Amino acid sequence: MTVVRRGRESRCRAAGRAGFGGGAGAFDGFGEARVDVGEASVFVRFGGEGPPVVLLHGHPRTSATWHRVAPLLVAAGHTVVCPGLRGYGRSRGPRFTADHLGYAKRAVAGDVVAVMRHLGHRRFALVGHDRGGAVALRLTLDGSE
Repeated sequence: MTVVRRGRESRCRAAGRAGFGGGAGAFDGFGEARVDVGEASVFVRFGGEGPPVVLLHGHPRTSATWHRVAPLLVAAGHTVVCPGLRGYGRSRGPRFTADHLGYAKRAVAGDVVAVMRHLGHRRFALVGHDRGGAVALRLTLDGSE
């Protein structure tokens, strides 16, 4: 895992000015990391202690979508994990192929599992919006617990 730290003027803040949420201080106290999963590289924000909750953003958003919800969940006693989906924001996906399998919901769901395992979590709650909701559904259908 590569830890990435940003100053006050970050892409998150720029996204906030553009109407996508996440202005300065939105994720104060959260860590940031990059987790490599095969050909993908997932940027993730995480913070808090307690039962883990994964927040999955929709299209065309980023993890900054959750800038108001994440701190509330931390204050309520949760570990909050906000990964970027493949190809969105600071996350990177594999090269495009004709079958698009590198960006399929199942592949992205696998990224979420890999990120959570990397952060030391085997069980977690899921919240998804738009495309993130479809990824959460796929992960739930494929998961054993």
